[in-house]
Amino acid sequence: MQTFKLGLIAMIMASATAPHLSLANEQSQANGFMEGSSLSLLNKNFLFNRDFRNAAGTRSDRYDWAHGLRASYTSGYTKGAIGIGLDAHSVLTIKLDSDLNGGNTGTGILPVGSDGKAQDDYSYAGAAIKLRASNTELKVGDLIPTAPVFATGSSRFFPGTAQGIQLLSKDIDNLSLDAGHFTSIRDGSMSTNRDGAITLTYGGAVDASSANYLGGIYAFSDNLSATLFGAQLDNVWNQYYTNINYVLPLASIRSMTFDFNLYDTSDTGQALAGNIDNTTWSLSAAYTVGWHTFTAAYQQVDGDEPMDYIGMDGGNSGGSIFLANALQYSDFNGPNEKSYQLRYDLDMAAFGVPGLNLMARYVTGRDIDDSKYDGGANGVYGWYGEDGKHWERDLEAQYTVQSGPAKNLSIRARYATHRANGFDSDVNELRLITQYPLDIF
Repeated sequence: MQTFKLGLIAMIMASATAPHLSLANEQSQANGFMEGSSLSLLNKNFLFNRDFRNAAGTRSDRYDWAHGLRASYTSGYTKGAIGIGLDAHSVLTIKLDSDLNGGNTGTGILPVGSDGKAQDDYSYAGAAIKLRASNTELKVGDLIPTAPVFATGSSRFFPGTAQGIQLLSKDIDNLSLDAGHFTSIRDGSMSTNRDGAITLTYGGAVDASSANYLGGIYAFSDNLSATLFGAQLDNVWNQYYTNINYVLPLASIRSMTFDFNLYDTSDTGQALAGNIDNTTWSLSAAYTVGWHTFTAAYQQVDGDEPMDYIGMDGGNSGGSIFLANALQYSDFNGPNEKSYQLRYDLDMAAFGVPGLNLMARYVTGRDIDDSKYDGGANGVYGWYGEDGKHWERDLEAQYTVQSGPAKNLSIRARYATHRANGFDSDVNELRLITQYPLDIF
């Protein structure tokens, strides 16, 4: 905690004294609290069906269907050297259909009651106070952090919120800084309570009093950027993340994009999530020509335990995982796992259907081995064995209305197939998601 405080002070001092400050001062252009306000309403309809093909007994399918409303209010900043503002949100979600007998719920889009059935509805609200000086913002309250070492999940219904403090600064040219201190996460689709738990994908709920992080993104040019973050989850781990992204223009309609991600995680303090000594990285290369993008990626886990991260659900949880092979169902983060991806994206505007995008990808993982893990909470999935293998195929189509009364209405269909050699489930999964944002003012 002391190290985090010192780092935060250093970041503030650097922002205030840096010789190359950004010329545009956002706070000097503040319109006022009400004058800069906006209110939006997001309608979201979500059908989730996960079919376990090799499940024992009667629990071979999980199914939920729900509709949700999320109102988001963002105020402007008061005028002056230091502006004051307020952000607030409220959520209401209603069950449309589910497994009536219980036992087949638990998709993550609806909380499950003590009777094992999905709740008929749930709601919650939150707010955050914000201050701004120049191009630096300080926010306190219910927030939605997006740092690669601490982010709330968004793969189910609405993004979860975290209770804490966040500092965002763009006062230095080409540098975006982000620091946070958080004490709890509320994943609204799983639980509307803020009970202090910070849940890990593999280690489960841990009794960590706080999570702290500090980092930023620096743009060397329009085509090259680097990201560096450090984080501490109290009595759980120290984690460091780096990213390098480079776009190589080849011609007017051709380019190559290279993206490298690396996480280094080691246990600290009481090691509440078990013994951790893990380095996981991924490298992807995407070739774009016109409306087509072809991607190849490689990901490797160096550690006898899974690469763990903050989040309620694996497989592209939208939580604290920025790796190439984090997909719809699996994240390919098994102990010592090596995984390979091939992906194809198509923008159908080339065929007269602007707003329609198609995607197909295939990832295979092998060499999974946790036989040398020496115990702890992170070894709860000790059934990997010495030669775990699996693969996942994802198909996706998304259409966004481009004009007219239904402009920005989007319909997204996602279908995943996952097969494993015994350590994980064989799954067919369908997600149908419709979103309609409305700007009230």
